[in-house]
Amino acid sequence: MEENNLAAESRSASRQGNVFLNRNFRLTFFGALVSELGATLYSFAVSFYILEISGNNAFLQGLYLALCGVALLLFTPVGGVLGDRYNKAKIMSVCDYLKGVDIILAAFLMLLFREPGAQIVILFITGITGNAVSGLFIPAANSLFPDIVVEEKLQQANSYFSMKTALENILGIILAGILYATISIYPLFFLIGACFIASGISEMLIRYNHRPPQERLTLRLAVLDLKEGIDYLKAKKVLRVLLGTVLFFNFFNTPLMGNFPPFFVKTDLASAPSYLFDRILTPELWSSVFNVFFGISSLLGGAILSTRAQKEKCGRQLAIHLTMFASVMIILTLCYWHFVARGASLNAFLITLCVGYFAIGLLVSYINIPTVTAMMRIVDKDKLSKMASLVNIGGMGMTPIASVLAGTILETRGCTPLLAFCSAGLLVTALLLLASPQSKEF
Repeated sequence: MEENNLAAESRSASRQGNVFLNRNFRLTFFGALVSELGATLYSFAVSFYILEISGNNAFLQGLYLALCGVALLLFTPVGGVLGDRYNKAKIMSVCDYLKGVDIILAAFLMLLFREPGAQIVILFITGITGNAVSGLFIPAANSLFPDIVVEEKLQQANSYFSMKTALENILGIILAGILYATISIYPLFFLIGACFIASGISEMLIRYNHRPPQERLTLRLAVLDLKEGIDYLKAKKVLRVLLGTVLFFNFFNTPLMGNFPPFFVKTDLASAPSYLFDRILTPELWSSVFNVFFGISSLLGGAILSTRAQKEKCGRQLAIHLTMFASVMIILTLCYWHFVARGASLNAFLITLCVGYFAIGLLVSYINIPTVTAMMRIVDKDKLSKMASLVNIGGMGMTPIASVLAGTILETRGCTPLLAFCSAGLLVTALLLLASPQSKEF
């Protein structure tokens, strides 16, 4: 009874004003803030530490990332089934406790076994188990809002989370670099583990109306649940159009954020006899400047959308923003071809790229936030975790393909063809959405 009263009071408060009046949202927000900061610190520290103790062995680092990715991919569908059957907040809390204990235990073991080979084994086991737990966590976390936030406040809630992510992208890496440089890996792991445990405590206090399933979960029921989720997706064309748009947007956006910046920095900027602010900024620091422009504009986009009324339908507006995104990409492609490939002015392209990343960051917010909100509105609550897991599986499956394809294009053709390829793909995605009748339904 107390749980129902707390849930009702929280939802009533959020209906009256800002979503931060909702107790459950506050607990979710600050729990995610702490745990994602811990995740940022962990990813940064492990990537550099494996290289440090392995003699700069990039293969080991790549193998670590690949195995962690496989574990995440395998356990995400399981997380989708669990999230639609059990209390999402409790799943999140247990998972954060497990990740915290996992990392603290790794720190103790690494203190006992100082040999590089033993520590690499410990890090591999910790990374694989941690990502398996994340596979259970993500679908529940991505589908919690409709249970704790009233529908008309979903856009505001997603906007605040987008702002949180943008702020962590700007400040989290800076903090990670400072901590990694000033303290050893062992106290850093203890700190990271404490972040996850603190998040678990916050999530443990979330209360909402949840009806436990009547039947006990078995392997057969889990398989049937997964099949039910796929059948549900097949039956709802509007949902397929929305998910297809998301996946192809991420596919053509991945090279822009992942492949292009380091290649441009290493091949064009580092080899230039001089460039803008070369006495202050190394080529690698220019890559951070691009990220800062992107992060600030993402933060701004989330702030703007958090104050705006939630639209009942966003499909057409989403298609327009995708078209604007593709237009920015076309401009960047032409500018690279003229200013860099033809040697007109590297400095002019650096300025253009900063402005371009600022525009892209803003548009990403205007694309992602309404898309997530629309999905939460059109998917039945008892199917939302499974749909979230399918989106994550699709994204995780297509992202490596996009990265490998982009790397091949860069290696064989260079930056101009890659930017043109991404621009064309984004434009086609936008035009297909504009032409789709289903875009009027979400």
